[in-house]
Amino acid sequence: MGIQKNVCLLFIIFTVAFANEVDDFDEASVEVVDEPSNIDIPYSSPTPFDSSKVYIAEHFDDKDKFDKNWVKSAAKKEGISEDIAKYDGLWAIEAPERDGLIGDKGLILKSKAKHSAIAAKLSRPFVFNTKPLVVQYEVLFQDGQECGGAYLKLLTDGPHTSSLANFQDKTPYTIMFGPDKCGNDHKLHFIFRHVNPKNGTIEEKHLKPDNTYDVIIDNKLVNSGSLLEDFTPPVNPPAEVDDPSDKKPADWDERERIPDPEAVKPDDWDEDAPAQIIDENAVMPDGWLEDEPKHIPDPDAVRPDDWDTEMDGEWEPPLIDNPACTDAVGCGKWEPPLINNPKYKGKWMPPLIENPNYKGKWRPKRIPNPDYFEDKYPFKMQSISAVGFELWSMSNNILFDNIIITEDITVAEDWAAETFNKKRLKIHKESESIIEKIANLTNEYPALWGFYILVLVLFVVGILYLCCRPSSSASHKETEEEPVETDKKKTDEVTEDDQEPILTNIDQSEVANDEDKEKYSDQDDDDDEEGEVEVESEEKPSSEPSLPKSGEGEQPVRKRKPRKE
Repeated sequence: MGIQKNVCLLFIIFTVAFANEVDDFDEASVEVVDEPSNIDIPYSSPTPFDSSKVYIAEHFDDKDKFDKNWVKSAAKKEGISEDIAKYDGLWAIEAPERDGLIGDKGLILKSKAKHSAIAAKLSRPFVFNTKPLVVQYEVLFQDGQECGGAYLKLLTDGPHTSSLANFQDKTPYTIMFGPDKCGNDHKLHFIFRHVNPKNGTIEEKHLKPDNTYDVIIDNKLVNSGSLLEDFTPPVNPPAEVDDPSDKKPADWDERERIPDPEAVKPDDWDEDAPAQIIDENAVMPDGWLEDEPKHIPDPDAVRPDDWDTEMDGEWEPPLIDNPACTDAVGCGKWEPPLINNPKYKGKWMPPLIENPNYKGKWRPKRIPNPDYFEDKYPFKMQSISAVGFELWSMSNNILFDNIIITEDITVAEDWAAETFNKKRLKIHKESESIIEKIANLTNEYPALWGFYILVLVLFVVGILYLCCRPSSSASHKETEEEPVETDKKKTDEVTEDDQEPILTNIDQSEVANDEDKEKYSDQDDDDDEEGEVEVESEEKPSSEPSLPKSGEGEQPVRKRKPRKE
């Protein structure tokens, strides 16, 4: 079935074989031909390679040809109101809104919620005999499919096909085929109208949903079956039917089991005992507020200004949940709960036993079917001489294209290769991912593998270089750690490295004690003896902590002389 993005090709084949060949129905299928592998997708209006086997081939690219061959219905639908009975839906020849090929056009249903019908004659009637029938067309729901159909009718040859302006739902058809949807009900209609060879009546045969009939859409198997066996009602009626005059006897007993007539209800069986009783052992839970009602009048409610006591009665505020019950176990009058009654047995019924008079399920006797016939060749349907779309849909902008009816499957396949396959190929190309495009380009130009390998090698080399090269911080560290003692000038001058940090925020009261004085004094004496430290100014203890300042009152600065080797 068609989807909003992809155009759908509907394809059905009928074949038949007669005596001295194959005595059954061969095949009926809907299928899509595989997409071509070439990338070039030029388009020109298709032409069947063997027109002698074609009954209609319409690509809708030629507006003048369309106006000449196709007739819009001017009929009215029967049995409905006059204002909606007319077939006034709009049809147009336009290019697809998207994904179309340059120069390709289609027949578009422009109206929704209107009855729409249009038809065209075949070049000659198709007679169902020994030649197969191949019907193929495309449908694209450009705005999605809400509720409605997109099926094609093959109109039965007769007087009504001579005036296609009167085409409507009552116009006889031989085959109806195509998608239909409303809500969650999806269908692929395949209906053929069968003529009863015995009395000449016509009956629609609908394809059943579960069978072995081959119906393939977009290369997916949807159904499979045969004209003889897998339609409902069946083509051939049953040889026997129930006798309508046969009636079931009055004494016919169909009961397999019956109540035991000898069973007696026990004396202690109390049918009046209730199923549940009050739990006598239940106790009101602690915290149950029996004096608090579950609901109280809303204290914030105000009587409306337009309240009329005479008309509306005495005003009462609305009730709200009692806030006092929010955290309580319960409120209001407490009642014990109900429990199952151990003495409850319910209504007594006698046990069932085998029915000694059982005769089985009654069925009327079978008699030969007075309407029985056997049609071995249901393929021999009524000849067709026109095709048409007779639709009502809640979806507009439904596009139909490339209708072909032929007796040769290869003609239909070639027609699809020039139309449908190219559209699918374009959609596929436009939806390709970057990886798919690179893969396709590489398949076309294998020399690109060398370029890919070169890029990969350069990438790997770059990664290795970034991971293994010396870091700038390590190189700088090695430079700083090089020995410089041989280059230093031996001098007593204070260098930048010799000057120790100045101590700040020293609590003089803590270091003014005798032990600290001796400690610092001994350390200074040791330094003086070694001739390595000089004190420029004597430290004066103070009861208040002092901070280093520029100028007077600075902390003592120690100068370290380089040691002599």
